[in-house]
Amino acid sequence: MRALIFDGYVDEPACFGVPPYISPYPRYIAGVFFSHGVEVDYITVDSWRAKENKFSFLNSYDMLVVIAGLTVPGRYRGGTPLTLSELEEISFSVRRPFKLLCGPIKHGYSLKGGKLAKGVKDLPFDLLALGDPCAVLDSHLKGLTNPMAKRSYADLKRWAVLGASIITLHESFPRVICEVETGRGCERKVHCSFCTEALLGTVEYRPPEDVIEEISALYSFGCRAFRLGRQPNLFAYMSIEGRPNVGAIDALYRGIRKVAPNLKVLHMDNANPWYIAKYEDECFEIARVISRYNTPGDTAPLGLESADPIVIKRNNLKATPRESLKAIEIINRAGGWKEGRELPKLLPGVNLLYGLPGESRNTYELNFAFLKGVLERDLLLRRINIRQVMVFEETPLYEMLGHKPPKVNKKLFETWKRRVREEVDLPMLRKVAPFGTVIRGVIVEEVKGNISFGRALGSYPLLVGIPMPLKVGEEVDVFVVDHGHRSITALPIPLRINSVPLSALEAIPGVGKGRAKRILERRPFKNRKELLRSLDDPSVIRDLLDFIDLPDEGD
Repeated sequence: MRALIFDGYVDEPACFGVPPYISPYPRYIAGVFFSHGVEVDYITVDSWRAKENKFSFLNSYDMLVVIAGLTVPGRYRGGTPLTLSELEEISFSVRRPFKLLCGPIKHGYSLKGGKLAKGVKDLPFDLLALGDPCAVLDSHLKGLTNPMAKRSYADLKRWAVLGASIITLHESFPRVICEVETGRGCERKVHCSFCTEALLGTVEYRPPEDVIEEISALYSFGCRAFRLGRQPNLFAYMSIEGRPNVGAIDALYRGIRKVAPNLKVLHMDNANPWYIAKYEDECFEIARVISRYNTPGDTAPLGLESADPIVIKRNNLKATPRESLKAIEIINRAGGWKEGRELPKLLPGVNLLYGLPGESRNTYELNFAFLKGVLERDLLLRRINIRQVMVFEETPLYEMLGHKPPKVNKKLFETWKRRVREEVDLPMLRKVAPFGTVIRGVIVEEVKGNISFGRALGSYPLLVGIPMPLKVGEEVDVFVVDHGHRSITALPIPLRINSVPLSALEAIPGVGKGRAKRILERRPFKNRKELLRSLDDPSVIRDLLDFIDLPDEGD
């Protein structure tokens, strides 16, 4: 038997799989296939779109597993998730292989926020996995097909390691980030109205040794970037009777560093602000542990969702504004330090969600006031995510809205979003990544005229504009010279002052067009002293000397 894993990408509250991320789903499914001796191929939806004979390619296999589904709204630069029309085409046009559809798509399909998800149960797939995809596939291959099959972490221990090699077939390999599961299910007794994580059932945590073993396997196949995701609150990992377990998290991170000594990225995802505020001392220690072993630029996204007490109450949201503010302060205090000139080790992020019951014009004002308050207290936020809710049938929100799409005043939403970007995001970014901040491993994604755009691997990486043409795919270290609302302008390290174009020289703060032309006319320079002598005001470039590829006088 020949099987194909078709990765249409996933985005869930606690799991991400849009490039450069690769989610656990294809790795676990590959592990199941390998355990049954099945020959397996893997392809992403973006690679499939580029094929001339797309459907004949799919029809050449004996079994097709399609992974898809977005249950949180997002905007994606690394890839374009499978669309509903493409899914329908596959379901009707691919006839030869046995077709299994799995992933969060089981809850319905929606590509953006502010929408009611559409059901997919009527599509002509041979099997829709309503349970855990890997367990459903295993039951089918054993001849005991059970669409509701569930897997245990004992099952996963073997499949996760067996399937690790599939990452080498990803179009972006080795520049991929493996999303690694540490647990699933929310520890809260009453869940947010909109969230699909509660549908997973009882909270369970994956043993540290199993997580470490999987990362060791992924590392052995060439992965160097990892994010501890697939859980709604890493601070509650392996909690004992609800209380944080600092020792377990320390053992997890230490173990990862031991088996992956030369990793480039170790980041986390998801934290509950109420939990951090309630268990302040333990969570402060956990944040210290994370920031000790992680890599710079890590983010702990907090599910604030709303600062409006009416919205919080009606939708059973996680935390009050006071609790969220306390959580932000704790993470800043524990993780806001830097290694040299790099980004802070661990900062909080904030998620805001619109379209929830109880929302009014006052909601926008309260949310904005909360963010301004964070800024005025000189606390740092790495990311502010403003979204519109998606509605899925099994969630309480579906009933609360009377089975109708959420109502969001688009004009109001865009007006306040713009204010946040201009009055909070921009000054916040100047604090998080001030002039001279170093960002390593920026990968050039596209070039427009004299500007190259790229991002580093990591959680919520900053978009970097480099004012000079570079090669797509080139990887460079950069230092920050200017800021946009959610992006930065940066120059390469080292800055080859004798060869960079005029556009790069003009981007240096304080240099401008006149001084840039003077540098251009008087180069090449033999050393830094010559460069400084060429300027009417040498102080404008003195702070950059460590980045410039010139020797000191006499070297």
